[in-house]
Amino acid sequence: MGLIAFLKTQFIVHLLIGFVFVVSGLIINFIQLCTLVLWPINKQFYRRVNCRLSYSLWSQLVMLLEWWSSTECTLFSDQATVDKFGKEHVIIILNHNFEIDFLCGWTMTERFGVLGSSKVLAKRELLYVPLIGWTWYFLEIVFCKRKWEEDRDTVIEGLKRLSDYPEYMWFLLYCEGTRFTETKHRISMEVAASKGLPKLKYHLLPRTKGFTTAVQCLRGTVSAVYDVTLNFRGNKNPSLLGILYGKKYEADMCVRRFPLEDIPQDEKAAANWLHKLYQEKDALQEMYNQEGIFPGQQFKPPRRPWTLLNFLFWATVLLSPLFTFAFGIFASGSPLLILAFLGFVGAASFGVRRLIGVTEIEKGSSYGNQEFKKKE
Repeated sequence: MGLIAFLKTQFIVHLLIGFVFVVSGLIINFIQLCTLVLWPINKQFYRRVNCRLSYSLWSQLVMLLEWWSSTECTLFSDQATVDKFGKEHVIIILNHNFEIDFLCGWTMTERFGVLGSSKVLAKRELLYVPLIGWTWYFLEIVFCKRKWEEDRDTVIEGLKRLSDYPEYMWFLLYCEGTRFTETKHRISMEVAASKGLPKLKYHLLPRTKGFTTAVQCLRGTVSAVYDVTLNFRGNKNPSLLGILYGKKYEADMCVRRFPLEDIPQDEKAAANWLHKLYQEKDALQEMYNQEGIFPGQQFKPPRRPWTLLNFLFWATVLLSPLFTFAFGIFASGSPLLILAFLGFVGAASFGVRRLIGVTEIEKGSSYGNQEFKKKE
């Protein structure tokens, strides 16, 4: 094992990476708070500033995927579709099977220059998660409780507010509503049978309200829907902890572009279109499991240096005073100060672990275990 490989497995190194991410995130959130004064003066300038502030935080996670673990992401698509990446507003539909599916999506948004302006329809609980929810609040992310009768007005208002967004955005929808588990899949397929819908093998039954509302509200703003089907070579099930330990994965993403004008305007017809799309996604996953490859031309967009340079900037700014402070604590010889510092380290470790826990499938929400039994 080489020195770099050894360092990637060390807890203290993980803690330092977590320290840089958390402290830089808090600094970024404070700056974002200060930018609120710009909103009534120049809304579009406020948005551009917050796109770049958000990029400075999220790109640190992308750096872990691209540079720390050297995970490779291959696109399966066509040249005409790839040529449009980063040059239009779009809705993204992504399967929700893996702990780092969002991170694979982020690395593609980064490589095509839309990471800072990327959006998502997110569960409201995330709004209260430090760094994640706070950053998203300033970025005008649309939050929902996943109860349509309560969410309708909030979601419509949030989506319409994005109609004049000044930078190209990729709006992510997890139409399944929650991460795939065997229990949720079984319940979901019971609902599919009761509604006379074809069963899916690799996906949950898509929830159509968020999709049809997004298409309706963003029609005239977004140009297309990108259907993205993600899987990993070698039947791997990657995790954020695995990325932190430097494990290399190989992600494959099949991307299909559907012009928005091809999607029906009628809500029921659009819902049927989505169900058909998920049947096609299921067939793509079946093909991948049998042949180990998606259809289409292969593309490997090169990683850019900005994520690494951004992290090195924050590490230089934050770790130098930390090391100076820690040296002073231990040099003082004071048992009380040393114990207090070690307590702080322990608390920081717990906090970082809790943030990582947000991505873990086994600690995901119970949404879908019972909610599928209710009428959508």
